[in-house]
Amino acid sequence: MLPAAETLRSGNPEDALAQLQEQVRKNPANSQYRVFLFQLLAVLGHWDRALNQLKVLGDMDASTLAMVATYREALHCEAYRQDVLAGKRTPLVLGDPEPWMALSFEALRLQGEGQWDKAAEVRAQALEQAPTTAGKLNGEPFAWIADADSRLGPMLEAIVSGKYYWIPFSRLRSLQIDPPSDLRDIVWTAAQVTFANGGETITLLPTRYAGSEQDPDNRIKMARITEWDEKPGQTYLGRGQRLLATDQGEYALMDVRSLELETAV
Repeated sequence: MLPAAETLRSGNPEDALAQLQEQVRKNPANSQYRVFLFQLLAVLGHWDRALNQLKVLGDMDASTLAMVATYREALHCEAYRQDVLAGKRTPLVLGDPEPWMALSFEALRLQGEGQWDKAAEVRAQALEQAPTTAGKLNGEPFAWIADADSRLGPMLEAIVSGKYYWIPFSRLRSLQIDPPSDLRDIVWTAAQVTFANGGETITLLPTRYAGSEQDPDNRIKMARITEWDEKPGQTYLGRGQRLLATDQGEYALMDVRSLELETAV
């Protein structure tokens, strides 16, 4: 095992980066080292540097081209995602927009301006109008599901065909997720998605809440824990690994293997 990998396992990504960069300098043609470097840079939120490593990989090793194409788009989505959650931009929505979605986006804008109480009022209106979606998570039945982060609620962040979307749970039929197997799973969780209309695709779900890559706590950076920042209006903003909430409990995204939803076309 590389020293950088051992350091990373102990929970020190910055030290691991320094060690790995030295290893790459000594072995610049080793594509596996560069894959590791791309992933570690993404964990730390060094998006531009991660993009550069992908470019190098694509040029030096044709076997990495599929990975390069997929994650290049994911990296491009991160800046857009930050702006959306800061209330500066509106996310793309899969399907026709509905009035409750517009209220959710208005709440984000108000929140970005520091109007927390007003944002909470508007968000409460959105939640009253949003459809409730029942189903099963890892085989366990639930009556409703939402992201535990107040900003998202009944919608799921996802990168679809290289673009950043918010997808209402009511427009999904199922998610199938393999167990985490690689460092990049800390940043993006690959999922097989079936939509309520029967369409299927592979998506990337952001594993961590936005901004986690800048957190001083390495456990947050590495999606090992979830913490909550309480804001006015009983608004809770997540840091670390994403949590899905149901009437039966909370589930860390990396523990979710299957999600089946009772949705109509």
